[in-house]
Amino acid sequence: MPEPFLPEPVLATSPWPVTPQPEHSSGDGLGSLAAAAFRRWQAAADLRMIETLDCHTGGEPLRIITGGFAALEGSTVLARRADCARRFDALRQLLMFEPRGHADMYGCVLTPAERPDSAFGVIFLHNEGYSTMCGHAMIALAKVAVESGAVAVTLPVSQFQVDAPCGAVTLYAQVRQTETGYRVDDSWFDNVPSFADGTPRQVEVAGLGTVTYQLAYGGAYYAYVDAASIGLSLRADNHQAIIALGRRIKQQVAAQHLILHPTDAELSFLYGVIFTGPAHSDNADLRNVCVFADGELDRSPTGSGVSGLAAILQRNGHWPDSNSLRVESITGAVFTISIQRKLQLGTYDAVIPQVRGQAFVSGRHQFLLDPQDPFPQGFIFR
Repeated sequence: MPEPFLPEPVLATSPWPVTPQPEHSSGDGLGSLAAAAFRRWQAAADLRMIETLDCHTGGEPLRIITGGFAALEGSTVLARRADCARRFDALRQLLMFEPRGHADMYGCVLTPAERPDSAFGVIFLHNEGYSTMCGHAMIALAKVAVESGAVAVTLPVSQFQVDAPCGAVTLYAQVRQTETGYRVDDSWFDNVPSFADGTPRQVEVAGLGTVTYQLAYGGAYYAYVDAASIGLSLRADNHQAIIALGRRIKQQVAAQHLILHPTDAELSFLYGVIFTGPAHSDNADLRNVCVFADGELDRSPTGSGVSGLAAILQRNGHWPDSNSLRVESITGAVFTISIQRKLQLGTYDAVIPQVRGQAFVSGRHQFLLDPQDPFPQGFIFR
């Protein structure tokens, strides 16, 4: 299992040592009387409240909406996603955009299951709209579903199915029993059929010239570009250039390449651009940096993206004999990928990738919307 990514400074050197606090304690240094009064503040009856549980996987956020969202109509996840976009897109913007979110925020809405053998359905939200698949979210959902009791728990591994816009995805969680309940240290999922779409193509991009890319699908479509081929560093301190080039390449590929999913037209669009290159640490085999939606930079290695990468490597005869590939993100977080089986999807040679990583709960929130708020749908600066 890969070591978890630890940003600096690590907890051991944090200037704010963690000390146990009595329930409802205001803590030292907060001005206890003022803090106690602030805690007693109550929302007015006309304020809308939406509750969330926030997580991150490899540093990539996931805001799980747990209460206060609108009831969605439709018998399938895709139909409910369309209803959300049509009638309640303002709620997506409210939770993804500033001042409650930010330009790189990501979230999800839980829905009733579409299939009788699934635990629940999920709709993914981001700064541009709605995605069809999200691997980092699946890793986080596997953890939270088990630890919250949303699904039946078995030791040492729990398994259940979730309905996503791209299809049914099987989730797994490594579970241990503690004095306070079940805990999940890492989790993984079996993705939908993933495949390389055709052979490498070229596109003209202003300021770059001719860019060679490979299209692949891993629950969403990505254009994969070798970073070295365009002189692009994948270091974290080069993130602004990565975002800028990712947006420009995506725009040109989307304009010039007609994408057709073999089974569902609603999946037929370019979601992002993935830059690949050598790993920057000994804990990984490759580096994978994804720019998706409207210039969002994935902090994780991108679960659907590494699935498409596995399909490319398998098709080209470069998949490792060990059937294990460690892919790191711009933060240094690592996903481990294996191929569970091969299959045919229409005319495509496809694979079922399994993607493994670690997620962490980062917060619990009650977001409010005042009818007098001048920014009811928020805003973003990119």
